[in-house]
Amino acid sequence: MINALTIDVEDYWKILSCDWLKSYITPTDAIVRNTNQLLDILQDCNIKATFFFLGEIAKKFPNLLRQVVNQGHEIGVHGFHHCVIYTINEVKFYEEISSAKKLIEDTVGINVEGHRAPSFSIMPKTKWALEMLSKAGYRYDSSIFPFRGRRYGWPGFSRDICEIELPNGQSIIEVPMSTVKILGKLFPACGGGYLRHFPYFYTDFAIRSIIPLRPVILYMHPYDFDTEPGPKDIITKLRKAPLRAKFHHIQQFHNRHTVIRKLRLILNKYQFAPIREIISNSNMKRITLNSILHN
Repeated sequence: MINALTIDVEDYWKILSCDWLKSYITPTDAIVRNTNQLLDILQDCNIKATFFFLGEIAKKFPNLLRQVVNQGHEIGVHGFHHCVIYTINEVKFYEEISSAKKLIEDTVGINVEGHRAPSFSIMPKTKWALEMLSKAGYRYDSSIFPFRGRRYGWPGFSRDICEIELPNGQSIIEVPMSTVKILGKLFPACGGGYLRHFPYFYTDFAIRSIIPLRPVILYMHPYDFDTEPGPKDIITKLRKAPLRAKFHHIQQFHNRHTVIRKLRLILNKYQFAPIREIISNSNMKRITLNSILHN
């Protein structure tokens, strides 16, 4: 079984500053340093991946985008400003996905087919986002976690790659995120946060459990292994921030130093490719959006 390796290209320090410290900044140079380190690892392991870029990062660091493309990786869109879908309306979402798509395509001269929502925020209450994506010219989405979670998730959604017939007469392919069944209950797996917080055994167990049934969709962020101190002005603001923001920061840095070792073990043990290759080899079912909602 060939699995998909996906990278959500976002800057931790920018998201921390905007979402938790209420201070707007543009993406920092850390995203370039971290992505370059990840590119070196993938080159060492001879693996190609799908990189979902934020439009704001492609705009500020176009050479980073070109470098990823030149090394043979697939490019997708992760929105423009990392706006979680349920915090914005349909007009704003369409602007996010269409402007990011156009910017990236104009920068590297390729057609962008794939999308991943910030914080996996396509769920029943934001199902309209699938129609907006098809309208904007996307072929596939990879945002839905088919489990019942606290912050995200779509309980009852197919765990297999599928093509969804939409109410607007169009369709879109969904590549759902990986879940593993433990004692009859589905749990999220195969992501950067799980590589950080759990032992290597958990991700390895999840991959071994999933691959007899379907391809694994492994995802991570370039910052998942970044242990470098942040910009001084952000650290200064963090010291004065509410306890909740400080706890979030501590949690995000937990076990980052273990991720590269775990990632190399996984990449050397299993086969990975970009999502476009997984889709081309998939015998997917065609389902309707209404059938999912009434499942």
